[in-house]
Amino acid sequence: MDHLIDPPEITQSEATKTAFVHVTVPREQIRLVVDPALRELRMALAGQGIKPTGPWFTHHLKFDPKVFDFRVCLPIAKDFTPTGRVQPGQMDGRKIARTIYRGPYENLGAAWGVFGTWLKDRGHTPEEDFWARYLRGSEKSDDPAEWETELNRPLAR
Repeated sequence: MDHLIDPPEITQSEATKTAFVHVTVPREQIRLVVDPALRELRMALAGQGIKPTGPWFTHHLKFDPKVFDFRVCLPIAKDFTPTGRVQPGQMDGRKIARTIYRGPYENLGAAWGVFGTWLKDRGHTPEEDFWARYLRGSEKSDDPAEWETELNRPLAR
């Protein structure tokens, strides 16, 4: 397997309640919008006494290399009242392919490419959406080699 990702597996994701901020931006602007959206999410949840139940993630609604139409999300267990841009959501349980990428965010595009090739080579057809859970990042380590991102692609077949 290419050194960029762990060997992928086919599994079933679990249904998850979320709070999210929806963002649509040109690809090169993603770094400008993620941190403010994540801060807004955390503040809105804290204002309602809700703690996230796991790591934050981005749920991309469609695969477009030029424009990112996505949600910055936090998983939650309680119902959430919409506040400003922060909305309640639900990720349904689905059949997915999953892998782990370790390294700096700059190489995520290449990791997604390797993952996509793995899917194609095995005859899988991914759905249009996909998500990345940020398991370990700059908030936990200054060394990008220690960062871990879980890559998820729902499967049509």
